[in-house]
Amino acid sequence: MHKTIDPKEIKTAELHQILLSTVAPRPIAFVSSINENGVYNLAPYSFFNCFSSKPPILVFSSNRKVKDNSTKHTLLNAKLHKELVINIVSYNIVRQMALTSIEYDETVSEFDKAGLTPLKSQLVKAPRVAESIVNYECKVNDIIALGEEGGAGHLIICEVQLIHINKDIFDAEGKIDPQKTQLVARMGRAFYCKAYGENVFPIVQPVNEQAIGWGALPQNIKTSEILSANDLAKLAGVKTLPQKNIKTTPFKGTAIEKHQKIKTLLAKGLVNEAWQLLI
Repeated sequence: MHKTIDPKEIKTAELHQILLSTVAPRPIAFVSSINENGVYNLAPYSFFNCFSSKPPILVFSSNRKVKDNSTKHTLLNAKLHKELVINIVSYNIVRQMALTSIEYDETVSEFDKAGLTPLKSQLVKAPRVAESIVNYECKVNDIIALGEEGGAGHLIICEVQLIHINKDIFDAEGKIDPQKTQLVARMGRAFYCKAYGENVFPIVQPVNEQAIGWGALPQNIKTSEILSANDLAKLAGVKTLPQKNIKTTPFKGTAIEKHQKIKTLLAKGLVNEAWQLLI
């Protein structure tokens, strides 16, 4: 059963937490900017993602505060200079990042309060965060206001001009390793999550090949009390229905034991072997 909520009939603060708790986990844009007096500003934003590769576009939203409808320093600085740096947050700086979410006066630099090091950028005035594993120097292409009331966002559309990546996060093949980036993501309320370790897993599903699909699965498998929907989707993701290998030893056991064996094979990524027990 689902609980149905009309967003127009609940308080904005409650709606805000529903959105943050369910549209999650969200990457964090750790945005550094500079104000009209040359003071460095640093603030985290979890309404953030990548929206284009060519041109490379990152977008984050600076929302009006629900309590008093005011806007944040980052938004003012983005409007003023039309440039900023988006730094990526990994676990090693997550608590320092949290310190920058405190509301300081515009004369105060969050770099100082959080013990982070400003690093001169090459193309923009705003500094990079030296401790961050990736820095995106950006120009601001556009700022789109989504409303005028507390809680309304401002989409800050940023075009990446230069990227700085810590060499330590690459693997032996020169690809970025999620176990080395140790990224963190924002959940609802006070919760965060780690995007590395056992939390990271691959899904190999060719997108340029047609799969046999759910409908091709045997009915007794689709109604299995042992196999999960994810298990069935692995079976349904093959390109063609596998052919019976005459060398395969017939399974001896009950239907439940067979399904348990199939589940074990699927957990190991042995999809074809699992299919051999079905055909």
